[in-house]
Amino acid sequence: MAKSNGCNSCNDITGSSTLDLLNQDLAKQVRTAYDRIEDRGMSSCLFGSGGTCCRICNMGPCQIIDGVDAMVGVCGATADTVAARNFARIVAAGTAAHTDHAREMVRGFIATAKGKTPHEIKDVEKLHKIAKVFDIETEDRDKNEIALELGERALAEFGQQEGSITMLKRAPEKQQKIWKEKGVAPRGIDREVVETMHRTHMGVDQEYTNIMKQAARCSLADGWGASMLSTELTDIMFGTPVPKRAIVDLGVLREDMVNVTVHGHEPLLAESLCLAAEDDEMLALAKKAGAKGINLAGVCCTGNEILMRRGIPVAGSFIQQEMVLATGAVEAMVVDVQCVMQSVAQVVKNKHTDIITTNYRAKMPDAIHIQFEEDAAYESAKKILTRAIGNFKKRGDYYIPEGKKLDVVVGFSHETINYMLGGRFRQSYRPLNDNIINGRIRGVGALVGCEHYKHADDVHFKIAVELIKNNVLVLATGCAAQALGRRGLLRPEAATEYAGDGLREVCETVGMPPVLHVGSCVDNSRLLIALTEMVNEGGLGDDISELPAVGSAPLWMSEKAVAIGQYFVTSGAHVIFQDLPVTGAKKFTEFILNGLKEEYGACWGVESDPIKHARAMIAAIDEKREALGINKKQERVLMDMAMRRDLEGQSLPGMGCGQGGH
Repeated sequence: MAKSNGCNSCNDITGSSTLDLLNQDLAKQVRTAYDRIEDRGMSSCLFGSGGTCCRICNMGPCQIIDGVDAMVGVCGATADTVAARNFARIVAAGTAAHTDHAREMVRGFIATAKGKTPHEIKDVEKLHKIAKVFDIETEDRDKNEIALELGERALAEFGQQEGSITMLKRAPEKQQKIWKEKGVAPRGIDREVVETMHRTHMGVDQEYTNIMKQAARCSLADGWGASMLSTELTDIMFGTPVPKRAIVDLGVLREDMVNVTVHGHEPLLAESLCLAAEDDEMLALAKKAGAKGINLAGVCCTGNEILMRRGIPVAGSFIQQEMVLATGAVEAMVVDVQCVMQSVAQVVKNKHTDIITTNYRAKMPDAIHIQFEEDAAYESAKKILTRAIGNFKKRGDYYIPEGKKLDVVVGFSHETINYMLGGRFRQSYRPLNDNIINGRIRGVGALVGCEHYKHADDVHFKIAVELIKNNVLVLATGCAAQALGRRGLLRPEAATEYAGDGLREVCETVGMPPVLHVGSCVDNSRLLIALTEMVNEGGLGDDISELPAVGSAPLWMSEKAVAIGQYFVTSGAHVIFQDLPVTGAKKFTEFILNGLKEEYGACWGVESDPIKHARAMIAAIDEKREALGINKKQERVLMDMAMRRDLEGQSLPGMGCGQGGH
């Protein structure tokens, strides 16, 4: 395993516990992604990374060189057409992943409403709120009856063929008007994925701007459709997250307990395991095996789900999944879908650990499959835990890193931010808007998405520190949020250590971190609602494109990240990545980086250097502040008596009852 032989990414892995593990002989016996990157000994394909390798039909593959007549596709497809098709297909694949995830959550929600799962409808207030969006009557109705109708309406959104998806109504009115004028309002979630794949088939859509129109519509079916449905129904079923202190560290594994890690993305499985791990029968079985109990720990975005709702610790993120197993202390890693590397089964081949796949969509050689049945969720969870408990006595050599474990504060849903800023009786985004207007907070930056084996682990940290130093409030999701947690930025104390004067003042007053953990990758829809609430609160423009807010996925790996980025751009929020597979097509690149701004008021940006990346985000925020006329900090004015008398005779907006933050 590459520890210190030139693998910069490996050497830069964060956290004393991870570095401690990497120096152990036990871990050195394990081959990981870092070794495989070094063994490849080659750089990425220039045609592939530039988006100009076409494999759509069997006349190729065709490698396209922009501007060279002899190097178009066999069918005559140009670099711009090929790059646009490839980009749109990435968006469609990412949307499909979120869509299938969401569909399972909706089906689980319906089963829960029917009383067929061990779960219940916990957040009745949000149930009524979302039911209202769907025009569902709630008065004098049982919560399960309302939930069943909501679930069935939500499920119909996937196969809907005409009209537009319901959640679009939650967007700012001006935003909705833009989508209608551009013809990009999604008609149905599945329809937009299918149409994107059809239009990018050989010989169909061959105009890159028209292809991107469909990619935009497909992305909205994700952000304002599948992902938003998943997040809201998950909150209703398992409870809307509230701030909790927890731990993100490899050292959360326990020597004296059965260690079970949950890896993937669908919280139905994880929540069922949480309930079963507290079952008296399971606890008695664990004690009979010589353990004190069952220790659950999260990995990747399933880890984020149970972290923010239950405070259950996270052992590792996407890039740490092999290292979690390299400890030798895990009895079972239970996986469902997305971001699970096939190598995990090889890491544990000579260990006592089981890799347990649970979803018929995602099986793996050398793993054990125990199908998770929604209608028998509790029984499925107990079967999985029984298998893990049976491995406890087989544990051989292991090493659990010790040392200081930084705590994190997580669980900042849109509702939590609203409450945190305005209080119980005056919940409002007014204080946030006011502090952006008066300059204490420069703007809002979102750091979302994945981590990457080819880049140093401190990229997210460097960007976040540069942002908060310049008074930009940071919202984080997915593995990016975990990376920032490992570096200590998800603590209120981080405001004192790193934030600029204005942001520090706000954070210390409220008692919040300068970086807010907002959830898993599917929960980026929370950010859409937060941005919408900022617009609705007033003072910062009429749509999302006018807000001093910018998004970033600096270490994106998954196609889902591109789908997320595109739905933010289509919603009016500027987005910056470290690279995009479009550079081989000049016109299409120009359209992505600039032309989309004329369509939606926002576009993509690209910057690989972390500090320059952060400064590009700040520049985008400053451009919005300039347009709003709030680029200069407002000075306090000492009013004399004449000025006060003049004020008393006027009715000024923002000075009356109910206006917070003054």
